[in-house]
Amino acid sequence: MNPEILKVANEFGVWVAASITVLVVVTQSLIFIKLANKTAKKLGMKEETCKKAFKTGMVTAIGPSIAVFIVMVGMMSVIGGPLSWLRLSMIGSAPTELTAAKVGAEAAGVTFGGADYGLNALATSWWTMALNGVGWLLVAGLFTHKLEKIRQKVGGNDTKWLAILSGAAMLGVFGYLNSGDIVKGGGNLVAVIVGAISMMILTKIAEKAPKIKEYTLGIAMLIGMTAAVLFY
Repeated sequence: MNPEILKVANEFGVWVAASITVLVVVTQSLIFIKLANKTAKKLGMKEETCKKAFKTGMVTAIGPSIAVFIVMVGMMSVIGGPLSWLRLSMIGSAPTELTAAKVGAEAAGVTFGGADYGLNALATSWWTMALNGVGWLLVAGLFTHKLEKIRQKVGGNDTKWLAILSGAAMLGVFGYLNSGDIVKGGGNLVAVIVGAISMMILTKIAEKAPKIKEYTLGIAMLIGMTAAVLFY
């Protein structure tokens, strides 16, 4: 790959453009936190409960963030730092963004990061990544507010059934996300198995030590990733 490509990809102007978009994302996050706290007060929720939920979210995000960061470092060596930072700050799905970048390169008729990966291929990768994210944003903007109505219709006013439904949905999501890694085998399978066992053990420990409950998922993820690196 021509080093001149990365010089273009890491131009100051590209960093400025990427920073503006990331700043918008940060602003949206702060607005969301403010609205969440405001709504919590209306619902009569304790401030302590809100802080605990916020802390749990932060800790839980550590595991996935490390994985995303590792992929971002790899992407930076091909499509540049600004776009890698921008895409993974907005979408956060490292496999999806990496796949989109590779598809863009293939559409340009070259190998992603190969010797023939030039400016046209770089631009195609950038555009593919951007267009790939449009569908997500449209679906989220047009249909997210209707999902709660669908959930209410399916579950009715039965709070117990709604709890079971929500729990089953979460199990389905985690099962779907892990299925690909299980099929791949190797280090991916090691991470899934060790992570799952760690989560079960940590959940039992958390019953006797409730203070660590909010950290269990993040810790289990880190243990799973570490095991994959050490044993495979």
